Amino acid sequence: MLISRLALAAALTAVGSAANAAEHWVYFGTYTGKRETDSKGIYRAKFDDTSGTLTAPELAAEMDSPSFVTVHPNKQFLYAVGEGGGKEGGPVVAFAIDAKTGELKKLNEDKSGGPGPCYIVISPKGEFAAVANYGGGSTCVFAVEADGKLGKRLGFVQHTGSSTNPNRQKEPHAHCCAFNAAGDHLYTVDLGIDKIKVFHVSLKKGVEEDTDEDITTPPGSGPRHIAFAPDGKGIYVCGELDSTVNVIKGGKVVQSLSTLPKPTPGNSTAECIISPDGKFVYVSNRGHNTVAAFKVKEDRTLEPAGHIAGDIKTPRNFNIDPSGKWMLIASQDGGKVGVWARDAATGGAKETGTTVPVSRCVCVKFVPVKH
Repeated sequence: MLISRLALAAALTAVGSAANAAEHWVYFGTYTGKRETDSKGIYRAKFDDTSGTLTAPELAAEMDSPSFVTVHPNKQFLYAVGEGGGKEGGPVVAFAIDAKTGELKKLNEDKSGGPGPCYIVISPKGEFAAVANYGGGSTCVFAVEADGKLGKRLGFVQHTGSSTNPNRQKEPHAHCCAFNAAGDHLYTVDLGIDKIKVFHVSLKKGVEEDTDEDITTPPGSGPRHIAFAPDGKGIYVCGELDSTVNVIKGGKVVQSLSTLPKPTPGNSTAECIISPDGKFVYVSNRGHNTVAAFKVKEDRTLEPAGHIAGDIKTPRNFNIDPSGKWMLIASQDGGKVGVWARDAATGGAKETGTTVPVSRCVCVKFVPVKH
């Protein structure tokens, strides 16, 4: 039986659409608790980027307050920090990812070296794991083995100093780490001293501090999270305490914009990310309960592009899926994660109504499903 050209074209279109569709495991970092309804660790759900739907979250790994998780560049391993801990720090845990089932298998664990680990990142080549310790204001770097396990501790640096604004923080509070594209420089954002610490990292020499390369942010801004443009030519940092987004060029802040349409008492910023295409920067507002959008201009400075709103309560963390079509926003105090349809042209996003329950969710990460 012959197939008409029209039917054949339709069939090929359907195949092409199916090939372009993608599913991802979404891993959620949380704050845990002892009540039956509280989170118990890291959760996972399956996300379909064709429909923008999420499956019901399931517990992937039990762990105390895995507030931040990150994924290895090869997508085979996941790493988490557990907030808390004493002098030796809180737990830093490595997991193997089963990309077919989404399950996590613990590989090994170490200590963060300082209290209150709140952020972990893996270098672009997968050689290093860097941890920001909020409670003690320090940076810790581990080697990462070929099998995904955490290797030896390469270096630990205790930050010193205080904010130049006397009405703000009085001591170091590291909140975020990020590697440059080459993976040989590490940037640790310290909210308490209004600085971005810059370290040289290598397997041979470990972690080397050079204070001359440190970047100073506006007094009292309380820098929290950092985002690098895909091509490395733009650096963006949100100010938690003054509700700003700061543009860094040549090692200096060249622009500082408010993340709010009008003053909002009690607001603080949390996450700062850049879209996969590098055209928009986003910062979450806790208090105003929105995500501020900014368009990246030719010279890498920013211009306001509006606010993403909806049923959001304390958006500490959010993320854009790899396709760039969807934004998942975690409501820390709303007990859920919602899906917004993103407009790649304007940078805006509309609420879809799709939500899943996750108690005190504070981190969202994607890993491709393996079929």
